[in-house]
Amino acid sequence: MSGRDPFCQPRRSRSGAGLTLVFVGVLVAGAATGSLPGHERRPVAAADRPAPSAYASEPPSVSPSASGPSAAASRHEQVARAAAEAMAAGKSPMEAAEHAVSRSGDRWGAVYSPGDFAEFQESLAGRYTGVGLWARRERDGRIDVMKVQTGSPAADAGIRAGDRLRSVDGAKVDGLPVTDVVSLLRGDADDAPAGTSVTLGLERGTRAWSRTLRRARLSTDPVTVRRLADGTTVIRISAFTKGVGDRVRTAVRAAPPASGIVLDLRGNSGGLVTEAVTTASAFLDGGLVATYDVDGRQRALHAAPGGDTARPLVALVDGGTMSAAEMLTGALQDRGRAVVVGSRTFGKGSVQMPTRLPDGSVAELTVGHYRTPGGRGVDGHGITPDLDAGGDPMGRARTVLTGLGDPS
Repeated sequence: MSGRDPFCQPRRSRSGAGLTLVFVGVLVAGAATGSLPGHERRPVAAADRPAPSAYASEPPSVSPSASGPSAAASRHEQVARAAAEAMAAGKSPMEAAEHAVSRSGDRWGAVYSPGDFAEFQESLAGRYTGVGLWARRERDGRIDVMKVQTGSPAADAGIRAGDRLRSVDGAKVDGLPVTDVVSLLRGDADDAPAGTSVTLGLERGTRAWSRTLRRARLSTDPVTVRRLADGTTVIRISAFTKGVGDRVRTAVRAAPPASGIVLDLRGNSGGLVTEAVTTASAFLDGGLVATYDVDGRQRALHAAPGGDTARPLVALVDGGTMSAAEMLTGALQDRGRAVVVGSRTFGKGSVQMPTRLPDGSVAELTVGHYRTPGGRGVDGHGITPDLDAGGDPMGRARTVLTGLGDPS
């Protein structure tokens, strides 16, 4: 899988007049980014999982050169021109585009091969090839394992969250962009299929070791629903892949009457914006979910009417809540529909637009940012919870639900 950060860095294409927007935020080997009618990315990378799994993440930052319609238009022109000139000279358009993007100052800009793009599309459906771990780049450049998928090759090998990833097939990964690390894990350069091996150099405390894993075809279950003894329904969403919104709406309808719901968005790196809007529609009766701009032109996203606006709702978030998940959280908070509990969210609110290059590769560049219904910008700021989670986030959420009282 390959990827980069929550509304992380996946890729997507644009053909004709069809624009695909990307809220960069999460990516990892097979990560799904967020997308309006397009997609998004995220900064926590799952070293190989889809939409919200394979994402790579890097600390967010806002670059002055990466904002503003004229700057965005200029970057697109530069990348397109570089690709066209390379093609005419018999060189690689993708390599030329990568060079142009790296010089543009666009933190979330990236270029993906046709194969990477195809895998990204699979990741949006919850499928990917990899070893089942999420990687995150720390500020000192080290690459840490953020999460390990149950039943995956990484889990079977005893790899745990918090382990340090030092090398992939002998190549040191410290200082590399998460997207590059994910690409190594997935074997993108060799189009490595399931069954091929990859050797990881790892570190845990004072122990250093290496393990050889075999890549596998993996799938994710981004929505889990459980009922607590007191009747509370906990809906956990790990990423916004295809179908998530409808699954959440079904879970809300099936919840016991008058019972509260905890919407657990911790560690959610983002995904498809359309799915986040559908999820919002489960709790709102129409109305604004977010606004966003594309090269200075304002657009709006609205919830569908008919959502459950009565039962108590708590949204549980943390620093791993990104992109589309932040957009959803901001909408529920600004519109007074949920009490947000936890810690400040990641802060990824950029909008990326993908463009297909002459050789079939895809370039994604930042064109704008989105805002909550109350007009708050999320990029670089995140969402501040209404209440701190303390040492027991779920316990705190349940206490808050009790305080919200009977919706009847």
